[in-house]
Amino acid sequence: MDFSVIMFFGINTHTGKVLRPLSIRWEFPSPSWVKINTDRVVRGYPGLVTCGGIFRGSMREFIIAFSVFLDVQTALVAEFCGVIYALEEAQKLGLTNVWLECYSALVCALFTAWTNVPWMLRN
Repeated sequence: MDFSVIMFFGINTHTGKVLRPLSIRWEFPSPSWVKINTDRVVRGYPGLVTCGGIFRGSMREFIIAFSVFLDVQTALVAEFCGVIYALEEAQKLGLTNVWLECYSALVCALFTAWTNVPWMLRN
C-alpha cells in the first residue's frame, strides 16, 4: 500500500499499544431476579437516537424487550431514558427483584447523585 498521501498530510499511522483482548460474558441473575440490560444507538451529536432494553430471567428466558425512538437528542439523554423506560416497564410488570445493567458510568453516577442531573432530564 502506498502511504505517501498519508505521510504528506502528516497523519499519524501508529495505532498505539495493542491491548490484551478482554472476555466479556453475560451473567445470570439469581433465582427470582430479573436482569435488565439497556443500551442506546446515536447517529450524530446531537442526532437521531433510540434507546432499548431486554429483560431476562434467571434461566436466560426472554421476558420482554423495548425500543423507543427519541428523535434528536444526545447520547446521555438516550442512555438515561433507556434506564427510565426500563424501570417503568419493570414497575408495570410488578417486578421487585431487578438487576439493571447500563454501560454508561455517567448515568449510573446520576442515579446516585440526583442533584447533578441536567435540568432537561429531571422531569
